[in-house]
Parts: sequence; structure tokens; C-alpha cells
Amino acid sequence: MRPIYLDNNATTRTDPAVVAAMLPYFSEQFGNASSAHAFGSEVAGAVKQARKGLQALLGSAFDHEIVFTSGGTESNNAAILSALETQDGRDEIVTTAVEHPAVLSLVEHLAASRGIKTHFIGVDAQGRLDLGAFRSALGPRTAIASVMWANNETGTLFPVTQLAAMAHEAGALFHTDAVQAVGKIPLDLKATGIDMLSLSGHKLHGPKGIGALYLRKGTKFSPLVRGGPQERRRRGGTENVPGIVGLGKAAELALAQLQDEEGRVRALRDRLERGILQIGDCIVLGDAENRLPNTSNIAFEHLEGEAIIHHLNRAGIAASLGSACASGSMEPSHVLRAMNVPLAALRGAVRFSLSRDNTIDDVVCVLNLLPEIVAKLRASSPLWQERGHITANPSRSTELTL
Repeated sequence: MRPIYLDNNATTRTDPAVVAAMLPYFSEQFGNASSAHAFGSEVAGAVKQARKGLQALLGSAFDHEIVFTSGGTESNNAAILSALETQDGRDEIVTTAVEHPAVLSLVEHLAASRGIKTHFIGVDAQGRLDLGAFRSALGPRTAIASVMWANNETGTLFPVTQLAAMAHEAGALFHTDAVQAVGKIPLDLKATGIDMLSLSGHKLHGPKGIGALYLRKGTKFSPLVRGGPQERRRRGGTENVPGIVGLGKAAELALAQLQDEEGRVRALRDRLERGILQIGDCIVLGDAENRLPNTSNIAFEHLEGEAIIHHLNRAGIAASLGSACASGSMEPSHVLRAMNVPLAALRGAVRFSLSRDNTIDDVVCVLNLLPEIVAKLRASSPLWQERGHITANPSRSTELTL
């Protein structure tokens, strides 16, 4: 049996067309994009083309609103730190209890090192943001509100356009970590008030180590990486030309295929989900009506998700517990804890995330193997035998402790 990859929210396969586009920039077109001679100007043209490709995918008004970075983590850090530097008299952050560690780790560090106050907004049982609490947390000291567009574990989508408007009413900037959304759902930043947006190439069939920060025209910005004049002095350092070209090509492919692939992948996800639910005693986590089309997080009651992942892996199927950045932790996912997932299901969550590479044969294969895996694990599980005695997970404060 060929391996089946269902962990695309962690990373995607680099598209062969992307690799082909990158290869010349490792060899014959090796110039520095900032050099004035012909070697440099050839490469500079490729960087400009890539910027326009990403602009089109995002629905950005201007290509110079795109700042190339090393990935989503750098972009998140640059956005939040810049807001604190450029918003005089504003020293508070509003974010959510379910953000990626690339945001949560930073704000925790800022609280410990600089006394920056952060408001962590909670979610309901479907992972939907408490809009009233979000609005109440905004105030005259808010420098930035940072809310992910799509949750990496459940796929739940947040109303970022509405949230940006709320932030602006309080005079604050609005940033969204859109790493999981870009290339999976249509975006039109011209129609939103979003000031800054983060993305990462390897989440949309591009290369690793390259990403971008969308910076709306007119938004004040203080660079995280200082050096030369690259990226209009917004991110110093010699441009990663092969990576930038690869990201531009990945954006071009994503835009061309987005409408067809969104529907096809959603249909595969829904077929997989329906089949798994027939196993019984499992629940879909997240907002069923407002999710990424590729993501299904299913909790198997009274089982350990880690054991399911292990057996799937032995069968050649890659899935995950959630964020790859939190793998190895013995604690249940902070996202699922914030959602108050019942204790019976809290440790049994498995995330299946598909991409355009997946086929109906992949789905059928998983559905043929998974019921037997679950049955064997339940037969030997003390938790399953004692399932009638498990109590619900107590509610948690929205003040998150990592």
C-alpha cells in the first residue's frame, strides 16, 4: 500500500512545478536581487513577479504590500512587535486562547519580559470566538488585536473582517495569522480592514523557510530584521530568491485551482468524516458550518489519540494530534481545553487534514483500516471499559497558561 498523507496542516508536499520554477535560481540565475548589474536585474524581475502572484492570491491592492519573510512565525513576531513599537501610548494586546504557539509564545514572553498585558479571548464548544468579550477587551491602550483566520487544529474560521472593524473602532491595529487559510479559501484583502496578515509557503505546496507579511499601505511599521535596503527597508538581508520564486509559483497554482480544489477537497473531507462517525462514540470538533474545507478533527471517546496515530502510522497513514509545533507535549491541546471538550474525548482527538494531492482512494483506504484499529484499542483500553464513570471536563478560565 502506498503511503497516505493526511497531515497537510503541518506541511504540504512541494508541488513539482514549484520545484521546477525554483531550480534555475540555485544555478544559472544566481545573482543577488539587489545588485545593479544584469545578473541582479534578471533575478529582481523574478522577485517582482512572485510578489505580484502573491498579491493576486491575497486580493491585495498593491504588490508592495507584500514583505517576504522566513515564514509565518517571523511574520507573526514582526507584526505584533511592530504594533507595540509604533502605537504610542498603547501597550496591550488582544488575542485568543486558541492561537498558534507562534503567537502565544511571543505574548507570553512579552508579558514576562516587558509587562505587556494580553487579553486572551475564549471560545465556545465549537471553537467560535466570544465576540462580546473581544469587543470588551479592546480599549485605548490596545496596540494590536491578533486573531488567526483559521484554527490549525479544528479548522474553525474566525470573522476577521468584523474583528478588524471592532479593533479599528478602538484605534488599534488588526493582524491575522492566516497561515492555514491562504490557498484554501478565497481571500480579498481589499474588502477587509486587515492591517497585517501572516502566511507561510510550505502550507500551500510551496517550499519551507519562506513566507510573507501583508502590510496594508499606510500602516506604520518597525522592522524586526534590520540591515540593508531590501523589502523597502522593512526586512533586511539578502533575498531568498529561490524561496520567493517558489512561493510566487505556489500562489499562482493555488489561485488557478482554488475554486475547483476547494469543492473537491471538501467533498473528500466530508466523505471521510461521515465514514469515521459510523464507527460510533466519536465526535467532530470545531464549527461544522464554518470550517476550512480540508480539516477534520475527530475525538474518539475514551481512547488516546496518540495510540490511534501510532497504529495509523504503522499502516502507512500520516495524521496528527494537532499542531506540529506542540508535538511531544503530554498535555492535552490548549485549543481543545479552551473549547471545554469533555474529558472523555479530550485525549482522543485526531486531526485529518487533506490537500489537492489526496484522492478518494486515500479516503476509502483509511475507512477500511480505521474501524479495526479503533476496535482493537477499545478492546484493550481501561478507559473504554470504565467509560460510564468519566465526568465532564471542568470549565477553564480564558486567561491561558501555556
